[in-house]
Amino acid sequence: MQIDRNTGLVLEGGGMRGVFTSGVLDAFMKYNLRFKYVVAVSAGACNGLSYMSRQPRRARISNIDMLAKYDYIGLRHLVTQGCIFNPELLYKQFPFELVPFDYDEYFRQSKLGEVYEMVVTNCETGLAEYLTETEGNAKRLNELARASSSLPYVSKIVTIDGKPLLDGGIVDSIPVQHSIETGHKTNVVICTRNKGWRDKGKDYKQPKFIYRNYPRLRVALSHRIEAYNRQLDLIDELEEQGKILVIRPEKPVVVGRMEKDVNKLEDLYEEGFRLGEDFIKKHVE
Repeated sequence: MQIDRNTGLVLEGGGMRGVFTSGVLDAFMKYNLRFKYVVAVSAGACNGLSYMSRQPRRARISNIDMLAKYDYIGLRHLVTQGCIFNPELLYKQFPFELVPFDYDEYFRQSKLGEVYEMVVTNCETGLAEYLTETEGNAKRLNELARASSSLPYVSKIVTIDGKPLLDGGIVDSIPVQHSIETGHKTNVVICTRNKGWRDKGKDYKQPKFIYRNYPRLRVALSHRIEAYNRQLDLIDELEEQGKILVIRPEKPVVVGRMEKDVNKLEDLYEEGFRLGEDFIKKHVE
């Protein structure tokens, strides 16, 4: 597969497994590998923002260094703020104070034609939506990233443009089909699971007291594992057909969705960076 200006970049989520993605993207930035169209979901949406603003290592600092310093994952945040990841720290103090996000560069690149879509799940329809922010609204951009990564059950619903939204990974964990349907026939996909991995869990019908006002969201949650495994099958099929290039961990990932072991996170980040460099040497240089 040849990478060209119309090749899309697709970023999977996976909670703290996303440090793998941040490693790959830092390698891309080191060698100035850019994509005009990027679609990202959940943790991928958060990590991808630093790629779009051209800030190497920013996502790594946020995910590893700042986790060690601020311990921003835990039940106390769920109790005090309604989210297991500290939203006040991650979406306000981080981008504006502690690890400043370059909004000027992000919106400058947007005006030059770069497209960055973040996947969310609409709680009313139970469907995925692919949202952008191009008008310079920093607060809305942050809220899109927050909505895209708001895990069900352990996060508050985020309302944007009057719509109740949650994690895009509920419906579309690896949005490669969307990228294809929007005109990008070839894609580079960054996954956060090793090849061959499938979720061995079982889907269960969600009881009516869960998200009582959102029956279609309950339906989506009731088929979440099945939908994700189907997407993994599609990734393998497209890869075999030569329509996509996939960068994924080489061995089973020991980092959990809410991992707090900094050494494990560092190892996965370094693997991502190494594989990102290998990818460039093989497919770009």
